Amino acid sequence: MAQAAYYEGGRSIRLGAGERVTPGPGEVQLKISHCGICGTDLHIFHGAMDARVKMPLVMGHEMSATVHQLGAGVDGFALGDPVVVLPLAPCKDCPACAAGHSHVCHNLNFLGIDTPGAFQSYWTVPAYTLHRMPANLALKHGAMIEPLAVACHDVRLADVRPGDHVVVLGGGPIGMLVALVARHAGANVIVSEINPYRVELAASLGLEALNPEETDLVDTVMRRTKGAGADIVFEVSGSQAGADIMTDLLRVRGLAVIVAIFAQKPQIDLFRFFWRELRLQGVRVYEPQDFADAIALAASGALPLDDLITDIRPLSALRSGFEDMEKGGRVMKILLEI
Repeated sequence: MAQAAYYEGGRSIRLGAGERVTPGPGEVQLKISHCGICGTDLHIFHGAMDARVKMPLVMGHEMSATVHQLGAGVDGFALGDPVVVLPLAPCKDCPACAAGHSHVCHNLNFLGIDTPGAFQSYWTVPAYTLHRMPANLALKHGAMIEPLAVACHDVRLADVRPGDHVVVLGGGPIGMLVALVARHAGANVIVSEINPYRVELAASLGLEALNPEETDLVDTVMRRTKGAGADIVFEVSGSQAGADIMTDLLRVRGLAVIVAIFAQKPQIDLFRFFWRELRLQGVRVYEPQDFADAIALAASGALPLDDLITDIRPLSALRSGFEDMEKGGRVMKILLEI
């Protein structure tokens, strides 16, 4: 029986019958395999996006699936093909779309937020959102492609080069993936994180990780770089402390990359930007190239994706997943097996 998890406001999650939407022209119906619980899903659960979402909402966008039914006019896919979805539906008419930057469309719809998502047995989406997975990539790892594409986008826009000194502020799922992709690009990476479990996990993955409440991060970076500073700092913590220290860490003409979404406007040391001719880069979601890069990187086996998956649970355990994420502690990425 098709099932779905519905967010109904007030931290309420209801498990019920899922709707099987017949695909129209240019659409594909997918049978969902796995779906990750994202930080954005947690914000929705907290009610922080009630003014935006339409309830009852089926959340979920970090997913893998197989093609179940094809709408008219869809070419290039066959029933049973393993796929992931790039969950963006741009308007194709605004200045950003016209300039070729549809991922930051002025009127962007995000599947799983603005429209129903993948916490359900069957999901009907536009065929243009599909990316085929290679046969050697496990479906559970396919559910890691969307967050990995975020990291690939961030590292690509930062133009990380071999030998660069990179600091990642925040060792959650996105921060850890950014660190791993940057290391794969040849950078020397330090992860700064205050959660002991995440510090321990990063170290187990061969990353240098430290707790800035216990170790002087600026002093460590300056010693490593002979007083020059880091080439690139990825701010993934979304904290004022992260915004404060990122400018202290950077070398002359170094790059600060803002990955996190801040709940409130942070204070930033613009004097330091002036004094050291620093650069600032915003990064948001991903582009098709980043999905292709993420799929290739995951399929290569170069990244320890299994080590980032804390647990795989049934769809009925969505609420317990949110509750464990709220507690912090020993949690990285929770997947639901739909």
